[in-house]
Order: sequence, then structure tokens, then C-alpha cells
Amino acid sequence: MLIGIPKEIMHAENRVAATPETCKKLIADGHRVLVQQGAGLGAYFHDEEYEASGAQLVDSAAALFEQAEMILKVKEPIFNQELGVHEADLMRPGQYLITFIHPASPSNHQMVQRLAEKGVTALTLDGVPRITRAQNMDALTSMSTCAGYKGMLMAANLLPSFIPQIFSAVGMVKPLNVLVIGAGVGGMQALATAKRLGAVVHAIDIRADAREQAASLGAKIIDIGIPEEMAHGPGGYALALPKDLLQHEREMIAPHLPQMDIVFLSALVPGKLAPVLITRDMVDTMKSGSVIVDISIDQGGNCESTVPGETAGQGLVHLIGIKNIPGLLPKSSTWMFAQNVYNLVKYLVKDGKIQLDTQDEIVQGILTTRDGAIVHQGAREAMGL
Repeated sequence: MLIGIPKEIMHAENRVAATPETCKKLIADGHRVLVQQGAGLGAYFHDEEYEASGAQLVDSAAALFEQAEMILKVKEPIFNQELGVHEADLMRPGQYLITFIHPASPSNHQMVQRLAEKGVTALTLDGVPRITRAQNMDALTSMSTCAGYKGMLMAANLLPSFIPQIFSAVGMVKPLNVLVIGAGVGGMQALATAKRLGAVVHAIDIRADAREQAASLGAKIIDIGIPEEMAHGPGGYALALPKDLLQHEREMIAPHLPQMDIVFLSALVPGKLAPVLITRDMVDTMKSGSVIVDISIDQGGNCESTVPGETAGQGLVHLIGIKNIPGLLPKSSTWMFAQNVYNLVKYLVKDGKIQLDTQDEIVQGILTTRDGAIVHQGAREAMGL
């Protein structure tokens, strides 16, 4: 297949969907690879390295989209200011797109509809199921690792105080308190990073095994009393809670917020909107100078006050809603992402063509638009289709 790697255009997005290493592997598998000039510079991969791998450089996104049969991207299609056209409108019927789409998020519904209308077969990386044979394709897990680490460092930079216990000639400074809600991959990396920084760490998760893992990192567990059969879904992911239990969860979280200096939010339900766990009123109870990091923002966010794509404030509480935190760690995140995408392409392409077996659990999870229709279950539910 003819595979295109465009330069990402989202603000501050420095990742790229393929490295010279994965381009070389794609070419060895029989594909041709087009790379937009400068696509890898933000992640410190130079055009000369792509050429040395056997990829062909293309000078514009328009030319790349026009030629390629399959587009590999990091972030969802957005409006290209330079060309004056939406990336979705650069695509054509029968073309394939593999990227993070987050199709259930309301901010992406119009874009998903546009992809369907254009006849694009879109495959979303956030739908890769957490099963053994899909582990090496699971870009969401890889990027969550990056977001957990970098997100905690971003919170530390906004704090007005030391994080660890500090002894000085004028007295002792007590360590700060960090609460991680959602002890998945991102949450666990955030816990580990906060622990290294010297914080007292706390964790909330509705899943018993996630609580056990958080405790193994030294976190103080806050049990909110959700029955395990209501909490634990396929592949180890959390289930969406009914409204009454979601309200119960908020009520159990609320008393702990005034004691916390950093609250790290990473509670997700695959293919669905993220549950709102912290309301605006709950934010008002937090300390002046405290920080909320909401890495679930791509799927709507766990905090009602988080502003998508921005670092904002409510009173004197900082709210980090940056949508591409892994893009702030571009070299490591690009290397991981590109390997995941290569493995997915290798899995899907047989005899030079993409084979989409709709009985396959992986295909079921990632298939978003096909033959002019939106087929992603979570997106359809969120759109009321």
C-alpha cells in the first residue's frame, strides 16, 4: 500500500506517526511510504533520516493526502490553517485513516460525521482492546504512560510549594498530598512519579485489582465502595457506572479534595465519554494553589471545570486540560506510538490490502466510519444514533 505520514498540525503537537525505523520496516513489508517534509522535526527525526530509510519526502500535506491510500496520524483531523481546509476534506472515498479519533467525545462528533460523509474508512487507536494479542498495538496504553509521567511534572511546575518534605534551618516543610483517581496505566505512572518527587500519594479506583496495584506503589487507598461486579469490565477496563453509583462516587470523593494539593484524573471507559467525577462546586472546596490534571479530556474529561486544550483556573485552583500531553515528551512518545501503529498496520494488511474482519475483536474496537456510515458503538451512543 501507499502510506502517507503527514506533519501534525495541532498546536504544540510534536509527535509524528512514524519514525525512520518504522518506515524502514513498512518498506521491508512491501509498502511505499510518503513523509511530509519536516514531519518528524518536533520529535528530533530529520528528513535525511526518513530518506535514508527509503521513504519519499513530499513537500505539502495536500500532495500527501492526494496520493496516499492510507494516512497514519497521531491526532484527529482538524482544520489546516495553512491550506484553509479541514484535514478530513483532504481525504477521499475508500481512503484509510489510522489515528486517535476519540469518536465518543462531543467535540469530535462533527469531524467523525465529516469522515463518514467523505467515505473514509477511519480506525481509531483509542479503541484497541486490552487483550494479550493487541498489547503491541495499544497506543492508548503507551501514550497514557507518557501522560502520567509528564502530567505530574506539569502539575509540579504549577504548584506554589515544595512537593517533598524539606528540612531547613528555619523549620520543616511537610510533603504535599497527591490524589490519583483512576489507577490505570496513566494513573499508575502518575503515582510512581509523584512518589519519586516525595509526595504522599493517595489513590481511588473502582476496580479491586487496580487498587491493589496502586497500594503496591505505596499509595494510601480510598475505597469508595463500588461493588466489583459493577466496576470491572472486559480487558481489565472500568465499566460505566449508572447515575446513582456515579453520584455516590462523587460524594465519596468530595471530602478528600480539600486536603489534596494535586488531583490527577485518568478515569476512562473504553469508547465512551469519561465519567464526570469532580463538579465545579467540588473544585471550589480545594486549596488555593492546588492543581487538577485531567488527562481524560480527550474523552470529555473527569472534571466539569476542565477546559479542553488549555490550562485554566477556577478561583485559585489550576486546571490542566492539555489534550496532547504526550506530545510534550515527543521523542519517547513518538518512538512508542510509531511502534504501536506499525504493529497494527502489519496486523491489518494481508497480501497488500487491509482486511477488516468485523468478527475480530480488534477490528470491532477500532472501526469508526465505513461505507459512509458511523459504525463505532460508543460514538453512536454519544451522538444519539
